[in-house]
This record gives sequence, C-alpha cells and structure tokens, in this order.
Amino acid sequence: MADSHDLGKAGEAQAAEHLKKSGYRILKRNWTSGKNEIDIIAENKEFIVFVEVKTRTESLLITVGDIVSREKQKSIIQCADKYIKWYNVSKECRFDVIIVIKTGDNYKIDHIQDAFYPTLR
Repeated sequence: MADSHDLGKAGEAQAAEHLKKSGYRILKRNWTSGKNEIDIIAENKEFIVFVEVKTRTESLLITVGDIVSREKQKSIIQCADKYIKWYNVSKECRFDVIIVIKTGDNYKIDHIQDAFYPTLR
C-alpha cells in the first residue's frame, strides 16, 4: 500500500510541475471538503482548473471514464462547488485529468483538458 501511495504522490508532484511549466499557478493541492478531495486546483488567465491525477506504471488503452468513474466525477464536482462558493470564484471552471505514466525513472504526462463536465447529478 505504501508503494501505491508513494507512486500517487510522485505523480501528483509531476502533474503540478507540468501545470507550472504550462503557465498555470497552483492554488491548492489535496483540497478537501468533507470526504471529497481534489488533487490539484490551478488557474491560468482564463480558468480555474480542478485536476484529478491518476498515476500508473504502465500505459494501457483507457478512457477517462475508465480511470475516473462517474461517482468520482460527482465527488470532484461537489468538492469544486464548495471551493467555488468558499472562495467566491468568478472565473470559468474546467475539470481536467492528468494521467502520469511512470516507467523506470521517467514520467510521461497526458493532460486531458475538459475531461468531464459538471452536469452529473
């Protein structure tokens, strides 16, 4: 279990670094509301971006729906709603997924913008 946790944390660090290099400012990491959590909250000039990070050790053909279930999407959306209200966010929001594939000492980043939409009820 510790290996999986360490892999996840390393992936989140890689994702945050990728976002910074892409011009985003990291606002929060591992932001929680109740039992819900968002891995990374970042912003650029246009958007507040709520990011779910998934880290794997091998590349498989997967879809966002396979990697972030509808239930997890709902959880992220609910948490984002709390964040938006708490911080009085006025920017447009977006939900991204960053998939980090670790092979040996190397990391490959797949940043999926607008991975899902806050229409799930």
